[in-house]
Amino acid sequence: MFPISDKARRSVLNQAERLRLLSSTERDLIRLVHEPGFSRWLDQIKSTGGCAHPIYLAGHTTTSDVLTGEVLRHYDTTEEPGGRMPVRCRNRRETRCEPCSYLHAGDTFHLVRSGLLGGKGVTAGVRHHPRLFVTLTAPSFGAVHRASGPDGVVCRPRRDGGACEHGRPVGCGQKHADDDSAVGQPLCQDCYDYPGHVLWHASAGSLWNRYCHMLRRHLATAAGITQTRLSEHLKVSFAKVAEYQRRGAVHFHVVIRVDGPEGPSSPPPPWATTELLSGVVHSAAASVEVRTPYSPATGERVIRWGEQIDAHPIHSDAFTESSAVTDSAVAAYVAKYVSKSVGDAGGIDCRITDFDNIRLAPVNSHLRALMAACWRLGGLPELEALNLRSWAHTLGFRGHVLTKSRQYSTTYGALRSVRAEHQRGGALFALEDRETATESAWRYVGSGHSPAEADIAYGIAEDLANIREIRRDMIAEGWKYAA
Repeated sequence: MFPISDKARRSVLNQAERLRLLSSTERDLIRLVHEPGFSRWLDQIKSTGGCAHPIYLAGHTTTSDVLTGEVLRHYDTTEEPGGRMPVRCRNRRETRCEPCSYLHAGDTFHLVRSGLLGGKGVTAGVRHHPRLFVTLTAPSFGAVHRASGPDGVVCRPRRDGGACEHGRPVGCGQKHADDDSAVGQPLCQDCYDYPGHVLWHASAGSLWNRYCHMLRRHLATAAGITQTRLSEHLKVSFAKVAEYQRRGAVHFHVVIRVDGPEGPSSPPPPWATTELLSGVVHSAAASVEVRTPYSPATGERVIRWGEQIDAHPIHSDAFTESSAVTDSAVAAYVAKYVSKSVGDAGGIDCRITDFDNIRLAPVNSHLRALMAACWRLGGLPELEALNLRSWAHTLGFRGHVLTKSRQYSTTYGALRSVRAEHQRGGALFALEDRETATESAWRYVGSGHSPAEADIAYGIAEDLANIREIRRDMIAEGWKYAA
């Protein structure tokens, strides 16, 4: 045995002291970089774009030639770091995972744009079909503060003043900036119809479905034919995205297109003009309604669209100077909002499990009152079918953020499949002339990052975002660069 010198002993003690002074994230980082598979793990996280909450899978995939039994391709996670492979979480919410929400927004852009210009399996003739960009809003549930906007108008001018039955002013003579916390807040919370607000949200999906039927009915009436024969003349396609306003109410942006009886590949009849479609959009919205289940606490509410309904013809990208409502602009607008959620209106993105979650939620008093209304009404047996408590975090709205008709354009699954094949270098295309069979076995083994892994993933995502910004600047300056 060799004696340990005082110098060596002090060195060990000093190293232990230095490690003790490090934060938990710094110690985790030291552990991570000394792992034998760190380099490969780093490549994996780069391939996920720096996903903030990856899903880890373990298993294998084997592709074989059916006739010869030859193994054409085999992948197994046994040799991967930790024996697992990370995949994207695919969360569309920007507040949860910015890299995946960016990718989802890009897919949405191409999904919507292909339904306007063609491509992705849609014929180019759709650009000549009648197309509208429609906004459907929720009705008023009470006066709220409004932003002044670029014109600097007063919020709610009242020359004679006045107060509501609760003693609060019914007007507001101030000018609110867009980021003012008062914007979207009720002038009087006691006057605001919170039950009506959350019941409208819970019924918005049914209202939209009824509206689609009413739209086709009004189209048939305008053409002088029966509704049962409308499909012999045309088909209506749409893509719809939901957006939360500052007051916490959802409104819908919808792309509506009229095709021929065979779908996008056939032209609509001559009488199906953009002007006719615009009139039908308004008339159907004014006449459609649904009713909520009766409850002694709320009565039977009649659910309708709000009075503010906009319908703008969508023009070709070639006419960008004459109109802001163009194919690409509409697709970008829809893609922008598909990554948003109630969190962008000041709410929360996680489910509420008990009333204390509402009381302690980091939201303003207006949104807290909406969540509380969902919780109270959700406890009524006659309103149980609306499932309000499960959707209290979304203020009662339980619809998908983006929906589309089957024939509007391609699907998210098809876009992801093409992207995955491109990232593999087109390996499967080389097997198209052979009959193959694939055998796979995968299982879930974990998710998320450790503190150090999260920091590295965030840095990767930030670098990729900076590269995209540089490319946009280069395109704006007219530079040419290699993709």
